[in-house]
Amino acid sequence: MLLRAFRLALAILPLAVPVAAQDILTGAGATFPYPLYSNWFATYARQSGIRINYQSIGSGGGIRQFTRQTVDFGATDGPMKPEQMEQVNGNVEHLPTVIGSVVLTYNLKGLARPLRLDAALLADIYLGRVTSWRDPRIAALNPGARFPNLDIVVVRRSDGSGTTFVFTDYLSKVSPQWKEQVGKGTAVRWPAGLGGKGNEGVTAQVKLLEGGLGYVEMGYAIANGLPYAELRNAAGNFVLPSLETATSAAAAVEWTPDTDFRVSITNAPGANAYPIASFTWLLIYRDNPDAAKARKIRDFLSWMLTPEAQAQARRLHYAPLPAEVVTLVRARLDKLTARGQRIAR
Repeated sequence: MLLRAFRLALAILPLAVPVAAQDILTGAGATFPYPLYSNWFATYARQSGIRINYQSIGSGGGIRQFTRQTVDFGATDGPMKPEQMEQVNGNVEHLPTVIGSVVLTYNLKGLARPLRLDAALLADIYLGRVTSWRDPRIAALNPGARFPNLDIVVVRRSDGSGTTFVFTDYLSKVSPQWKEQVGKGTAVRWPAGLGGKGNEGVTAQVKLLEGGLGYVEMGYAIANGLPYAELRNAAGNFVLPSLETATSAAAAVEWTPDTDFRVSITNAPGANAYPIASFTWLLIYRDNPDAAKARKIRDFLSWMLTPEAQAQARRLHYAPLPAEVVTLVRARLDKLTARGQRIAR
């Protein structure tokens, strides 16, 4: 009797595994939104029964895995280049999820107020031209502040990174020297600095090294109790990163039904706009070869746009999508297909 039961269990098991696998989606990419995505995926799994396994490996890795079709979706803070989109025959949609801020976090003792930086000074620090916290240009922007006699320990990403894309996109807009010598990208040839893998790695380096200065997504600095700088924006005002100043950075975009969501909002105009803000995107197939997965991805994305999900973003220090962008994303979801057919609801 026991042997018959065991054989029956073995016969059923191969049938059960594929059914369970159908309730799992896989994704990989950006570390920038990972604190939010991990919370979203856990909440959605409880509500829907659909598990989403996400690897926080950086935007460059997310684009590679999406291109190789080893994941169901990718995630990136640096949009795919035209030549990268050609590798998937244009079968990709960049859908914005939230707006985040890249902050300059630092490890300095004794500052009574946030560090202030402007574009030219920040570029020169990362170009290796300004190397001391007692440089006169830093003192001029921070009157009355007492800086330690320390070298600036520049920290940057060592991996392919959308956070790096956002940061270098900003520096390329504000510094001709940076644009000519380094440029923008998910990975660049850094003139100076120590590398850290992921937002987690950069945060850990800054936290460890007195005199450290690094760029990370705002939530990582907050979670680790690290301060972050005020930056002078395009209007000439010093602004701290916040949900409000990130939203202000997106206000200048003129949205239409055909707007390419791969829009840059760094160094945006506006008195209250934080200058290193960006949308972050999920990469999905416009026409998915797997109808069942296409429907599950579409259903998750529809949930992502709900007030519940966008409120969760706010609690984790990401700015929710503007209402007009939510409307446009919903319309774009309705155009997705699977094997050339409209996805059934």
